[in-house]
Amino acid sequence: MDIKALDILKKYYGYTSFRKGQEDIINTILKGEDILAIMPTGGGKSICYQIPALMLSGITIVISPLISLMKDQVDALKAMGINATFINSSLSSSEFNNIINGIKEDEYKIIYIAPERLDSYEFTNIIRCKNISQIAIDEAHCVSMWGHDFRKSYGLINNFINSLIIRPVITAFTATATEIVRKDIVELLGLRNPYTYIGSFDRDNLSIRVHIEEDKLELVKDIIKDKENEAGIIYCATRKEVEGLHFYLKDLGYDVLKYHGGLKDEEKEYYQDEFLNESSNVMIATNAFGMGIDKSNVRYIIHFTIPKNIESYYQEIGRAGRDGAISECHILFNRSDIRTLEYLIYTTVQIERKESEIKKLQRMIDFCESKECLRGFILKYFGEENVRDYCNNCSNCLNSDELRDYTIEAQKILSCVYRTRERYGVAVLIDVLRGMVGPKIVNDKLNELTTYGIMKEYSSKFIRNLIKALIDFGYVSLKDGTYSMLKLNEKSYSILKSKQKVMFKLSYQDEEKIINSDLFNKLRLWRRDTAIKEGVKPYIIFSDATLIELCNKLPKNEKELLEIRGMGEKKFNKYGEEILKKLKG
Repeated sequence: MDIKALDILKKYYGYTSFRKGQEDIINTILKGEDILAIMPTGGGKSICYQIPALMLSGITIVISPLISLMKDQVDALKAMGINATFINSSLSSSEFNNIINGIKEDEYKIIYIAPERLDSYEFTNIIRCKNISQIAIDEAHCVSMWGHDFRKSYGLINNFINSLIIRPVITAFTATATEIVRKDIVELLGLRNPYTYIGSFDRDNLSIRVHIEEDKLELVKDIIKDKENEAGIIYCATRKEVEGLHFYLKDLGYDVLKYHGGLKDEEKEYYQDEFLNESSNVMIATNAFGMGIDKSNVRYIIHFTIPKNIESYYQEIGRAGRDGAISECHILFNRSDIRTLEYLIYTTVQIERKESEIKKLQRMIDFCESKECLRGFILKYFGEENVRDYCNNCSNCLNSDELRDYTIEAQKILSCVYRTRERYGVAVLIDVLRGMVGPKIVNDKLNELTTYGIMKEYSSKFIRNLIKALIDFGYVSLKDGTYSMLKLNEKSYSILKSKQKVMFKLSYQDEEKIINSDLFNKLRLWRRDTAIKEGVKPYIIFSDATLIELCNKLPKNEKELLEIRGMGEKKFNKYGEEILKKLKG
């Protein structure tokens, strides 16, 4: 990876290494090659086009259907010290004119627009004269009629690209796209020999639970009560269901919000802001809510009625745990709901798509009634290969008493301990096994080892849990005087020589627990108050993951504070002194 890109990542975003896939995508864009990237929600796709935008000479135009997300994205960029703006229907005429003047004066590196804006002669006439280095298309599946969220306005994009004198690099991003949709994206956006990156659809921090023919209302109350201080979204199939459940829970004294297409714009904005600003934690909504809602600390999703297809389901559960923390996804499945969904398809879907949508609904029903690993079911649906039979984090796997053979996985871990000469702790070993990129990996030449990346298809949580089990069963030892450095023993060599099998039933554990919950709550309150003062969403100040790390590591000075994930230079200069005082207090 170009050191400049790593410098930008650290300076503006506060991270010292890229996530899986980001390196390849950024390098390809910088070479001037088109990209189609399929990345899961919360997978860090924004960084993939934002960092090249800062490194390329001209401006980057980001086309997105998510008007509500544009302001948040721009606020986040400005908070990091990056000049960006957006143009959409929410602007007044004076605001629009000011931004247009700013574009003429080359004030911005990144400009977010809705696809409908490309139908405006005033805008396109001005923007065509600028040096456009990249056009990034977010939610690129919207261009395909066979995607789950088809938008006619996306048909304007290719004509606009073809009208430019100098064609910029075109980058397309989406979280959900089957093979037929991927082909459509390439053709309809006019991508030229694009590099296609298909990331894993596996969100290992999401626990998937299906509840069949159970009392829905009682289950919802139990989940809300269990998660009373945490944010959650309850999805319903119809406006009527939303209103009914909202009234029912309100009447019982629960502090809940609602959102659906039948509400006035000012009502929708009010309820949305109450949720995002953490004034209330529970949102009851149709699928109209969520597109463009970048709230990183949603801890549970409940589908009161099953979604119409697996694409929608995957996208909706992807709104939970975007900060990487453990989150629950519950489906309340009742076969009587199927008739309602069939009716919605027959009355709202175009004729040529009805048959396809009914087939998708049947796959959704198959998912709910499946006895196999639910995570594996989703991954296979999206075409992933080499899917494991057991995830230990869905209701089917958790209900199984079956012991699993983890001998091969154990051999890979123990081999890595041997190749690294027993010199590193668990965190570094996991990074080596997963093929991660970072200063320590590169400087110590760990990326040259034969064990580098041999477990890239596994989550860090799985590897960490397996290592813990190996320690607990005495298959590997901890070095004296350390809490994470591993040392091979007699049993280790027996496993490496295939003389002994490793059989476990792994238990699901939190990867990162909050050690000091009182301090965490104090920091959350400070974040909320700060966000209100600055007129931005709380997550733009800091994510929950950053607050957790602050609580657990308790940095004492500037150097230690800058090592916290998500603490870039701009945020340190702005909040560093105040945070250090709070941590000392």
